[in-house]
Amino acid sequence: MPDKHLFEYAVLRVVPRVEREEFLNVGVIVYCRAQGFLQTRFELPEARLRALAGDEFDMEELTARLHAFGQICRGRPEGGTIGRLSLAERFRWLTATRSTVVQTSAVHPGLCQDAAATLTRLCAQLVQ
Repeated sequence: MPDKHLFEYAVLRVVPRVEREEFLNVGVIVYCRAQGFLQTRFELPEARLRALAGDEFDMEELTARLHAFGQICRGRPEGGTIGRLSLAERFRWLTATRSTVVQTSAVHPGLCQDAAATLTRLCAQLVQ
């Protein structure tokens, strides 16, 4: 049986009105130190977001913010200053508590053989 590796993940959430604390899961970030893996995947269900946030919600800005998470995961140069940090530091920065439209859940651990396959599975379970 192949070795299993510790991984950590957090769910990406869109919180259109921060003061109301209502959110919609739109993506997942997975970090696995043993596999040198840090990636995020997101899907934007526009109809559901509009139902929660209203027609005035800026989908372009939201998409840009979510793409920034991916750029930081990939690292330098597109990840900017944060992209220069180690994988673990980037993951911790991305999953830090914030009060913005894009937030993350608490970080959860698990064991996996293939971090990329785990990202796909978690996205299907928690987002789709």
